[in-house]
Amino acid sequence: MGFAAVSTISMANVFLRSSYHHQKDVNLGSCMRKETWGFNLYLPKLKYQSRISFCCKNESIDFEERASPNEVKKEIEQCYELIHRLGRGVVYLGSSRMGPGHPHYIKTFELGNKIATLLDCTTWSGAGPGLMDAATQGALQTGKPVGGFKIGKEAGEWTATNFHPYLPSESYLTCRFFSARKHGLVDAVVRCRSSERTAVVALPGGIGTLDEVFEIMALIQLERIGSQLPVPLLLMNYDSFYSNLLEFLNDCEKWGTVSKGEVDSLWKICNNNSEALDYLAEFYCLSTIETSRKYSESSEHL
Repeated sequence: MGFAAVSTISMANVFLRSSYHHQKDVNLGSCMRKETWGFNLYLPKLKYQSRISFCCKNESIDFEERASPNEVKKEIEQCYELIHRLGRGVVYLGSSRMGPGHPHYIKTFELGNKIATLLDCTTWSGAGPGLMDAATQGALQTGKPVGGFKIGKEAGEWTATNFHPYLPSESYLTCRFFSARKHGLVDAVVRCRSSERTAVVALPGGIGTLDEVFEIMALIQLERIGSQLPVPLLLMNYDSFYSNLLEFLNDCEKWGTVSKGEVDSLWKICNNNSEALDYLAEFYCLSTIETSRKYSESSEHL
């Protein structure tokens, strides 16, 4: 491949000519004095390597290589089997960093206890520490089923082991693959019968929680969840934790990236546990008498 160029010293006029001597003029201004130069440019044939050869592993984290897509498929099937055995129910998404001394931990413990009693369902979470642990502990007080999809690399205090500190091994699954874990957390709330009472409760959290919450929102928006039987999504805005996020989403309406009222139609914002419980009771048409009785049962457990 070769090409020549003719130009003035002042770069006022430039003439481009290919190796086939087709000339193009680019007029950039007045002409002063012309100079001509030429050179050939040869591009060697490159052998491209697989992208994986450029990837580096963090020496402090030992990830197992995936030998086959069938490994992911098998783990997803294990998630489905666990759900089939324990039953669908309420999935809690929340921070793994807010421990037992945090006010949000105490509120989540109470919420997990009362929802398990109110909806008479299985409680699901990422089986990690923090607010996931709070919802698990609260539900265990009621004697209702509890399950989880743990991940080997979770922020918090249980990262050194794939085993849960107190849940029976048959009630949770430690996932190697994030995709399998997400399949489990989603399928655990998909209602197949009208008698099933499920929900997603989004508690205060960080990057992982927001990732899961917005994924659920997108699935509801695209009718991948709730196309036949709706599934409630509750955003627990404890102590105005999510207020800035809600302001951002309002700004998205102003910019036109979401339609007016679109976000509000996807979830229910609750500032406290009472609002969440009242909304679920209304959503599933639970009578006042039945709700009061279950609240009394829950208070006895607490």
